[in-house]
Amino acid sequence: MALLATAAFAPLPFSLTRPGLTANVLGENKGTPVITVSGTPTRDTTGQLRMTTIEATNPDTRVSLGDVLDAWFATDQAVMPRDAVYQSGQSVKEIEQHNTEQMQESQDAATTAALNYLDLSDKDTKVTLKLADVGGPSAGLLFTLGIIDKLEGDGSGGDLTGGRTIAGTGTIDANGEVGAVGGVALKTQAARRDGATVFLVPKDECSDAQSELPKGLRLIPVTTLKGAVNALTALESGKGSVPSC
Repeated sequence: MALLATAAFAPLPFSLTRPGLTANVLGENKGTPVITVSGTPTRDTTGQLRMTTIEATNPDTRVSLGDVLDAWFATDQAVMPRDAVYQSGQSVKEIEQHNTEQMQESQDAATTAALNYLDLSDKDTKVTLKLADVGGPSAGLLFTLGIIDKLEGDGSGGDLTGGRTIAGTGTIDANGEVGAVGGVALKTQAARRDGATVFLVPKDECSDAQSELPKGLRLIPVTTLKGAVNALTALESGKGSVPSC
């Protein structure tokens, strides 16, 4: 009994996570445009491209066996090893700084990937990305698509979104390669909660995304920026194939 009581209340090396905020990269965040472009004409857009996040308990929060069991059976929570969420041994301040640095690197890569895709020079086109209170690299794909939509859209005068609310996640590198992220099952819930009907997911994480997929949300797997743009264009026009998980 003493061992069971100790196990029930002893802190465990886990973090509890849940669906976090989403933000439309084509719009404003806290009164400031997320994407600002100068040096090149931009276009008005309709629809939304929403980046998604998860929220995790503070690294100093004590997580007990009871907390883990409650989260294990909840569809809107997940249990993750603390080291998978936070760098081991780092303080809260160091973690925040690390996430901020990752976000900046993601924004730089997104800008480079978008300008390369559009064959534009960063000497003539200046892109500024600003998203308050969000860290990490997982918004890279949505940032890139947002820049492309503001500058070119689908290439024929239409929007990449086709007027829809489209959400997604995925890292991006300067070459347009899409990388996997964490917490995809929770991010799909955040996306549907905020009105999305389509979710772009790194292809390797299809099974995770399907595990708790909300009703009314369509998954589109992607591996590259070009593939993501082609899929959205096909979805909008109704011509060509749209990949599925």
